[in-house]
Amino acid sequence: MLEHVKILAQPRTAAFFDLDKTVIAKSSTFTFSRPFYQGGLINRRAVLRSAYAQFVYLLGGADHDQMERMRDYLSALCRGWNVQQVKEIVAETLHAVIDPIIYDEAASLIEHHHAAGRDVVIVSSSGAEVVEPIGELLGADRVVATRMVVANGCYTGEVEYYAYGPAKAEAIAELAVSEGYDLDRCYAYSDSATDLPMLESVGHPHAVNPDRALRREAAARGWPVLTFERPVRLRQRLPALAMPPRPALAAGAAVAAAACAAGLVWYASRRRAGRVLPLGLPAA
Repeated sequence: MLEHVKILAQPRTAAFFDLDKTVIAKSSTFTFSRPFYQGGLINRRAVLRSAYAQFVYLLGGADHDQMERMRDYLSALCRGWNVQQVKEIVAETLHAVIDPIIYDEAASLIEHHHAAGRDVVIVSSSGAEVVEPIGELLGADRVVATRMVVANGCYTGEVEYYAYGPAKAEAIAELAVSEGYDLDRCYAYSDSATDLPMLESVGHPHAVNPDRALRREAAARGWPVLTFERPVRLRQRLPALAMPPRPALAAGAAVAAAACAAGLVWYASRRRAGRVLPLGLPAA
């Protein structure tokens, strides 16, 4: 009589990626400030505020207090925006805005994890209307992102779910239950000490372009520290994911650079006048 051998299925695994300064070289939210201006959602002053906030973020990241101020600022800014219009603007400008700032190293890691049979999950505090299309562009299997309250097709300015700090770790734990992930065998990547709960929740945490606080923690805990510094157009690396460029924004990168330069000039003049608040948000 033949013995029946029961083969146990291997637990599923995943790689969890923060988005801003981990997979892409800038803040995903502020990167869309110019298209939002062109679409009539924000005024020129808000573009300049966003340009300077992007500059500060790129220099030193954002600690807890800055992230809270950023959330309050962006929540107030988007109050009354039509959700469908936001989605259309993001869809129209996604490749022109995001393609040039994807880290080559991050794209390679995503490919590596998929080849190893792991799911790829983007976990970002940016809004779902921005993060979900970027996740699709990157070939991510799932996305966890901030969700705003919507009424009558418009944002109310209130936050329904803020994918930040401990909330990221809680979302990962819920996915582990629903998808059968063995977190001890999972990977996580982030640039910020605010993501320590997410990094601590997996067996293989990695610091990517870490801020000073995360660099200290990584050194103390013996976590690998990765340096991503080569932005690449995803369309050139992964032709299968490519879509035709949008002609209206063929010069998107140059416009963004000009906005940042204008923001710095504007900030310098405001600082001399003593009218700049934390995070570079000017006094009203």
